[in-house]
Amino acid sequence: MKAAYITIHDKIKEEIDDQIWKIGERLPSERDLAERFNVSRMTLRQAITMLVEEGVLERKVGSGTYVASTRVQEKMRGTTSFTEIVHSQGKSPSTKLISYQKKLASETERQRLQLGANDLVIRMERIRYADNVPLVFEVASIPEKLIRNFNKTDITNHFFKTLAVNGYEIGKSQQTIYAKTASDRVAEYLEVAKGHAILALTQVSYFTDGQAFEYVRSQYVGDRFEFYLENN
Repeated sequence: MKAAYITIHDKIKEEIDDQIWKIGERLPSERDLAERFNVSRMTLRQAITMLVEEGVLERKVGSGTYVASTRVQEKMRGTTSFTEIVHSQGKSPSTKLISYQKKLASETERQRLQLGANDLVIRMERIRYADNVPLVFEVASIPEKLIRNFNKTDITNHFFKTLAVNGYEIGKSQQTIYAKTASDRVAEYLEVAKGHAILALTQVSYFTDGQAFEYVRSQYVGDRFEFYLENN
């Protein structure tokens, strides 16, 4: 069963996608929304905060919360690894591992990866490069039980290839893209100035049987990478 704030997050996002709430439109107050969904203001605020972090909503001090006018969101077909993307452009991919930890899954990770309350994840932070130029800083969460018998290097350097070699069939992914600016930490990793334009991406990837296997939060340098969106 989904946590209440995740359910509210999904409902508001669905209403925005259906244009019930238009771009630039102000949402009702937190008190009114909490009453509508019959939850506490703290629970409601969790949902709103998540939508703000994803770039779906934006807060304006002293004014309220609005549907973001700058967000870009589109269904992207297929699930392709960073390594494959860079290779396809004739460049050489590489990775610098910042951290690699086994952790109890957070509530968001449990929801995104369909995990239980006591399940563990491997959470890793990486900088990804093309021809030694930093393109993206990412935080990836993977169910620990899925990869406990895999080599660490195979996971950190070419995870999708490792899955395929071990007989897993990679299926669809769900992605959200939004604009933000680089924090001090991310700016240092990506060798840009603080406040530089960033394309942020959240992605959940699934096997063909519907099992989620990876939840990633990525931040791309805005003028070094672009997404190509194609609809049939």
